[in-house]
Amino acid sequence: MARLTQADLIELNRTFDERTPQELIQWAHGVFGNRLATISAMQKSGSVVCHMLSRLNLGINVLFVDTGVMFQETLDTRDRIAAEYDLNVVSLTAEKSMEEQTQELGVLYLTPEGQEQCCHLRKVEPLQTVKNDYDALIGSLRRSDGGKRAQCPILSIDIEMNCVRINPLANFDDESMKAYIAEHKVITNPLHEQGYATIGCNRCTTPVLPTEPKRAGRWRHLGQWAMYCGINPTDMDPASTPAIELPDDLVDRILGRETDFMI
Repeated sequence: MARLTQADLIELNRTFDERTPQELIQWAHGVFGNRLATISAMQKSGSVVCHMLSRLNLGINVLFVDTGVMFQETLDTRDRIAAEYDLNVVSLTAEKSMEEQTQELGVLYLTPEGQEQCCHLRKVEPLQTVKNDYDALIGSLRRSDGGKRAQCPILSIDIEMNCVRINPLANFDDESMKAYIAEHKVITNPLHEQGYATIGCNRCTTPVLPTEPKRAGRWRHLGQWAMYCGINPTDMDPASTPAIELPDDLVDRILGRETDFMI
């Protein structure tokens, strides 16, 4: 096994800033093969990635974390995308239902600490059930989302999943997103047309005013203390030297280098 750090990816990230999202997805498939999946919450950017996957026809699985308290519109969007884009969408669920969790731990999402625990139980832990199945996950974070995502790298290290995260839409600005959706008639969550800039669980997501930041509708009741759920590592405070362990030959393929062997 070889160690791969975020610092190892600096030059590759610099080069990838000039690539199209489709080129980045194809690169990822070429490097990771069937050890590659996509993670989507069925929001606009995730829908765009799913559309690109359907056009590229690479057979990449789409992982959807169903917290058990999603909006019905989100579940309907998931099902439409799976059927109309001919994608294998794999739904991951929490070990306990929200009712069981509440009976045991109370209503967690009413405090910042509880929100963090609730998101970990219902989002992070379900994703971790496939930790050993994939070496890379394609996401849909964009720098235009603002906040901690304003500097989102295309390639990042996910310590908890021990994998590489790939965000092919990192440089996709709002105008590019709007144009792509219009041109290709991309299936999108209807809640976006009802004032929801971002969409999560029905307990903790509200519409936003045109003058508010995009993420103002997430955990609004907690004020400024809660902005992210923890499922995306770049949203969290990074470790000083984030690193993962991957097979030697895979690290060589990621970094585009060949190992010379003495005989």
